[in-house]
Amino acid sequence: MLVKIYTDGAARGNPDGPGGYGTILSCVDAQGQEHIREFSQGYKKTTNNRMELMAVIVGLEALNRPCQVELYSDSKYVVDAFNQHWIDSWVKKNWINSQKKPVKNPDLWKRLLKAKEPHQVKFIWVKGHDGHPQNERCDELATTAADGTDLIDDVVLT
Repeated sequence: MLVKIYTDGAARGNPDGPGGYGTILSCVDAQGQEHIREFSQGYKKTTNNRMELMAVIVGLEALNRPCQVELYSDSKYVVDAFNQHWIDSWVKKNWINSQKKPVKNPDLWKRLLKAKEPHQVKFIWVKGHDGHPQNERCDELATTAADGTDLIDDVVLT
């Protein structure tokens, strides 16, 4: 079964401010019926990269069996980490990047690798605000989470 996951994160440009992620899963069952699930959550004291990673992780963790996945993200960083094999290099070098500095957010990268493990995932970069209805909905979900007041501390993720 092919599952399409559309993700977006929003941190409002403030590492100490609110942040949120939005994720949509779209899959078509054997009868040709499309099913959509939406997720949205906010966090305090976080960064945009953490939000983008959480959006991807939550989408993959929501799948209850191995699937073929097309994962759409407007984060070129997240997509390139896999398509350009940066992540392979980071793992081999014990989470040190090409500038010989520690990779940021290794806790989330490790969680993402575990979430990705049972699936065949194709990472696809989409330019933000490209007009795709599901992508736009992800942006709305992430923005709502980022602007919301019902936020939890990011420390629960580690």
